[in-house]
Amino acid sequence: MAARRLLIDLSPLRRSRDFRHLVWGELVSLLGNQLTTVAVPYQVYQLTRSSLDVGLVSVTQLFPLIAGSLLGGSAVDAMDRRRLLMLAQVLMAACSAGLAVNADLGTALWPLFVLPALSAGFSGLDSAGRNAIVPNLVRRSEVSTANAIFQALFQFGLVAGPALAGLLLAGAGVRFVYWLDVAGFGVALLAVFLISPQPPGEGARRPGLHSIVEGLRFVHGRQAIQGAYLIDINAMVFGMPRALFPALALTRFGGGASTLGFLYAAPGAGALVGALTTGWVSRIQRQGLAVIVAVIGWGVAITCFGLVSWLPLALALLALAGCADVISAVFRSTIIQLAVPDSLRGRLAGLQIAVVTGGPRVGDLEAGAVAAGFGGVRRAGVYRGGAAAGPRAARVPPPADGAGPARTRGGRELDTQKPEVDTQKPEVDTQKPE
Repeated sequence: MAARRLLIDLSPLRRSRDFRHLVWGELVSLLGNQLTTVAVPYQVYQLTRSSLDVGLVSVTQLFPLIAGSLLGGSAVDAMDRRRLLMLAQVLMAACSAGLAVNADLGTALWPLFVLPALSAGFSGLDSAGRNAIVPNLVRRSEVSTANAIFQALFQFGLVAGPALAGLLLAGAGVRFVYWLDVAGFGVALLAVFLISPQPPGEGARRPGLHSIVEGLRFVHGRQAIQGAYLIDINAMVFGMPRALFPALALTRFGGGASTLGFLYAAPGAGALVGALTTGWVSRIQRQGLAVIVAVIGWGVAITCFGLVSWLPLALALLALAGCADVISAVFRSTIIQLAVPDSLRGRLAGLQIAVVTGGPRVGDLEAGAVAAGFGGVRRAGVYRGGAAAGPRAARVPPPADGAGPARTRGGRELDTQKPEVDTQKPEVDTQKPE
């Protein structure tokens, strides 16, 4: 009984047919995407023997992903979300097919930069659509549980996808990996097709700049949403010191490539364990307080990591930080989804994706600068831990009260309160999914 309360709650999968389709389609798509994420830099390095070119592949995807998230979020609020998700699968499949054809016909370098960048932009549309659609597929009281399920999927994909890609690249080759990704998008397309229509709410605006600005204006003055975004930014910039891991592996821990691999893997392992033990999240009423506790735990773990020199303890602290961060992410997403009207969820989801995407790049630069300015990686780790915990906890709004379940129709719980536009903490929109 205790284990059932601790392990991740799968009841939304049993209750909602549409949510089941969304989840298994996302799992297949995520694994396929991870295959291509490994295959592209592998192929670039084979062609150029340049680590700089490999790094530029990631940089070229940043701005298309941010632009695709913001523009895609505005489209998600204006059109049928199921159709947009289907379109996103087709467009991303076309990019992977282009990579496969490029490998079949004799590899050229430029498609390895252009096609992944285009696919990154389309993935922004896909992510915004999935994030906005979740509250309409499950009960209001199950939104946090649904977010925990997606976090578990994501962490599993980050662990299993690259490992599978390495085996396939060594055995079947890069062309097979790309075509397998295309097939994965086909499966994801079928899964989205099986979801019931998800039309836009009343008063939907045309997608574009004015629509994006309207979403930004909604954030102004709403402390719950602003706090969640500020925590995301702080977590990405002042959070995990990944840019310091190579120096730490060689100097403090006296290891090499294997030690570096353990350092990179530890936060993901902790996050996966954290996501798989979220059976309790739906019982938390004061979600803001839960975020505060999680971010303080994160900061303490990173600060202690900056002080220790024993590798097993350092790995345990990184795993603890990853676990705390995934718990914080579950509640942050839930707060945003339930505090935003359905007609604005796509735009706010796009903004959140843009924040999460751009932050790590700035964070890596900040980590290196702090290490140089503070005289070494030990002080940098301590500084970053304090910077992560202090501002993040201070900026979290008053704890958000969990809402009880509303009346159901067609097996789904519906929200019954209209958002009050002039209040600091808006309630959820009344528009019922058809």
